[in-house]
Amino acid sequence: MIQKFDLVNHAWYQRVYNLKEKWCPAFSKDFFSAGILSSQRSESTNHAVGFRANKSTTLTEFYRIFVRTIKRWRSDEKYNEFTCSKSIAFTSLPLSGMLKHAAQVYTLSLFRDFEEEFGYSMATTVQILGRTEENIILYEVSLEEKSWSSQQVSYIHESQTIWCTCKNFEASGWLCYHCLRILHLHSITRIPEKYISKRWTKLAKTEVWNRMENKDPKLPYTPWRHTMMRKYYNLILKSQENEKARAFMEENFKNCMKMVEDLLVAEAFTEEVAASDDNSNVAESAQSTNNTASSSTSTTIPIILDPKRAVTKGRSKRAKGALEKGKKSKQKALPDPNSEFGSKTPTLRLF
Repeated sequence: MIQKFDLVNHAWYQRVYNLKEKWCPAFSKDFFSAGILSSQRSESTNHAVGFRANKSTTLTEFYRIFVRTIKRWRSDEKYNEFTCSKSIAFTSLPLSGMLKHAAQVYTLSLFRDFEEEFGYSMATTVQILGRTEENIILYEVSLEEKSWSSQQVSYIHESQTIWCTCKNFEASGWLCYHCLRILHLHSITRIPEKYISKRWTKLAKTEVWNRMENKDPKLPYTPWRHTMMRKYYNLILKSQENEKARAFMEENFKNCMKMVEDLLVAEAFTEEVAASDDNSNVAESAQSTNNTASSSTSTTIPIILDPKRAVTKGRSKRAKGALEKGKKSKQKALPDPNSEFGSKTPTLRLF
């Protein structure tokens, strides 16, 4: 396009072309993306809350919608996790060899993608290109009657290492049908462990919980470490163009290292002294506790009397308090003797 449309001196096109790794999938396959495009995140968010929220939705209503959406997601996640752990994957192909291993390892959704790749591998043709000095066998794999789909696959039989020019494993995390065809050609019936991504397995969540239970003691210092690295990195960028500044940074780095080491040694010595003092204090407190216990056995134990009980005659009745005694019982007012029955309508609530 640069040569055909004479865009060598076009500033905007040159700037976009320099960022080709960020927008062109052909140049970003070395980075793991799980097959997700940049616009899919906003689209999934709009699909989750867009059918309930609109431009007139208040912030409070949006928060309630968001909370209900999160609850629904978590409920679906629990259901899918239970289904994945208890159910058995079914397929139209014979469940044996590498496909059976994938059904045991991968989740149900990932198994569908792997099954599709495995089906494509059965419809490919293989042509050997040669062997290199490093015992790397080169193959060319392509679909039948589709020469444009050919990819070059490199394979080392001793270590079962394989890689393809389509770079599907680097971008998605599972092997492409080109690699599956070569592994099947060498009678490999199980997926090599190095090509099983933990995030796509049934035990992915278990691995996360195990890491959380066995917490790293350095984990609480991660925010401080990141902050200091950012500060020192900015300082290095400022001083990299000046020779005196670089020499000053290197000299002060040595001094800082020596001061930090001396400080750590002093802190370790102080902790040892404090630990020895604590041990002696514990022994003294234990001795004093024993002496106190032996002396306290000779003291008299105070006697606590029961509360007074009201003596009633004929039936059990609790004693009234001062507030209850001060209350006077209200007597019902008698009707006027001269009034006729029914002369006053009673105020009753019928409904």
